[in-house]
Amino acid sequence: MPRLRIRRTTWPRPALILTDTPRPTCPRCQGEGGRSYDYGDYETGEYAGTEWDPCTCWNEEQRWTVLPLPHLPHRRRTTADPWATSDEPPF
Repeated sequence: MPRLRIRRTTWPRPALILTDTPRPTCPRCQGEGGRSYDYGDYETGEYAGTEWDPCTCWNEEQRWTVLPLPHLPHRRRTTADPWATSDEPPF
């Protein structure tokens, strides 16, 4: 039985989605949904990155779009700083 929550996403377009969440009583991941671990380069032993191993108690790919949101254009500032073009002191 999936445990659903509502989230806002921006990719591939803005929308509200229902997504699955990890089982909080899972003995494998303790409700975190998986485990991350660091790994190193085989030859030098230096840090090379972090991997994520998802747990089987949830499916991170399971999601449904509930409400697509409109793309809002970025607001452009039309009012310039009044002191930027004046040589008067600001008092």
